[in-house]
Amino acid sequence: PSGEGRRRDLMGRASESNAREVISGSSRRPAGLWEAPELVVAFFSFVLHFVWEFVQVPTYAGMAELRHWEAIKLCISATFGDVGFALTAFWVACLTARRRDWMLRPTRSSAAIFVAVGIDLTVGFEYYYTNISLRWTYSELMPLVPPLGTGLSPLLQWIAVPLLVIWLTRRHLFGAQAIREDDALAGTAGKLEKDS
Repeated sequence: PSGEGRRRDLMGRASESNAREVISGSSRRPAGLWEAPELVVAFFSFVLHFVWEFVQVPTYAGMAELRHWEAIKLCISATFGDVGFALTAFWVACLTARRRDWMLRPTRSSAAIFVAVGIDLTVGFEYYYTNISLRWTYSELMPLVPPLGTGLSPLLQWIAVPLLVIWLTRRHLFGAQAIREDDALAGTAGKLEKDS
């Protein structure tokens, strides 16, 4: 194959194994900060949960009537909690998969654990905050799911958002690795051209 074709072939075959090396920390070259799966999971979780928190405002009593800045602060606070849940779910999935790079090739069981841990944490915290501490209550717009009366919106949030986080994180990690490999190959090719 041509030089470009050979380069693409090398990238395709090496991409997955190199990505695993980078994420696991066994790579010869140090990984960039944005190749750490925890940071990527936290970033995408923050962005997606932040949007969801605003969309579900009408389903919580009194939220829609709050002053703008007060509502933003509450949504940011809830989003940081969601990011904590996402990282906890990620690490539990890592422990069960025995790999930090499980999002590169997510199995059904790893994805199910990631989602299930988030749902379990959500059900527990929603129950605590709506029934014990009474920090918030649902509005009449929130459908409740038995047996604990958890709101439907937070449950849907912890099904939809984690699956999107897995998809986006996987794409990002492979993309970051491909860029790094391309830069390394371009550097090697440039050095070979200078030596010729």
